[in-house]
Amino acid sequence: MAELLLGNVEENVSDEEIGEFLTRYGFPRYSSIRRMPGSGSRPAAIVVFDDVSADGLRTLQPRIHNLYWKNRTITALLMPERSED
Repeated sequence: MAELLLGNVEENVSDEEIGEFLTRYGFPRYSSIRRMPGSGSRPAAIVVFDDVSADGLRTLQPRIHNLYWKNRTITALLMPERSED
């Protein structure tokens, strides 16, 4: 499992739109999306990929980092892997 933090995503952008955006740039289908409300100016979404390794996402991440989408510059950061105890 790997997680990608998409920063500066407009709150009214749907999960489906995020999925379409990611697949357009070669990402696989996501497993889930968690929204992270910002202080109003920079909300984010954590996109979870159950069947993708962190290394796999690491190769795709530069394709969308700092890309202009939906009137905002999107940041894409790979979340650190969490150990499962």
